[in-house]
Formats: sequence, C-alpha cells, structure tokens
Amino acid sequence: MSTQPAQLIEPSLTLQRRFNATPAKVFRAWTDPAQFMTWMRPGDAHVASAEMDVRVGGRYSIVYRKPDGKEIEVDGQYLEVVPERKLVFTWIWRYSPEHETRVTLLFEADGDGTWLTLTHERLEDDAQREDHRRGWSDGLDSLERYVA
Repeated sequence: MSTQPAQLIEPSLTLQRRFNATPAKVFRAWTDPAQFMTWMRPGDAHVASAEMDVRVGGRYSIVYRKPDGKEIEVDGQYLEVVPERKLVFTWIWRYSPEHETRVTLLFEADGDGTWLTLTHERLEDDAQREDHRRGWSDGLDSLERYVA
C-alpha cells in the first residue's frame, strides 16, 4: 500500500477544429489584434480591446465586453511562438490573478486547410473547464466563419 499523497490533477480541455484556410491565415487571426477583435466572440461578449506583443516573453491583454456593459480582462505572456505552427501562452483573468492557466495552440497544415488543436491546462475545477469549453467553442465557431 502506497503512503504517497494522491497527486492533484487539474482539469484541462482540448478542442480540435479544421479550418478551410492556410496555417498562415489562421495564425495571423490569433496574433493580429485587429483580426482577433473582429472574430473572437465567446458567448454574448465581444472583444473591446486587444494588445499583443507576439514574441517569447511578450505580453498580451484582452478586454471582453458583455451586452450589459460589464468588462472582463484577461492577460498573460507568450511562452512559445513558432510562426504558423505553435503558440503557447499563460491565461490569467484579472479577477483571479492568483490562478494562472496555460493555452497551447497547434496549427497543422492539412491540404489547403489547417487543423487547429487548442489545449487549455491548469484549470481550477470542472466548472471552469466547462465555462472555457463553451467560450473557446464559440470563439472557434466565429473563427471558422472569419477565415472561410
């Protein structure tokens, strides 16, 4: 019988989607603030502002605005940047700065399209995982329309 404490496993989620656009086009949609503000629509919110310094060690800040005018902000730092292939960044909600999560985006060419794999790790609990699953799914739906 093991006397080691049980290892805590933080929830994560992985979503995969194929886009009818090149990896370059899909990558730019994630890394150009003007494009990101155009397509990202999680739930009923829209992006009110986005700043992105897309380089290893660079930071980003995104402000989402809900229909009632309430704003929520997320920011973080880019940990890996491989143009048209991979983005890894921290994800920190301003209302919960003590809890840093991590997002990894993989862009894989598939003929004339792109397979995007989004993984969001280190989520606090199952409820947060489901909230992010809905938000990311809505965003990917919007991205699919944007790059088509």
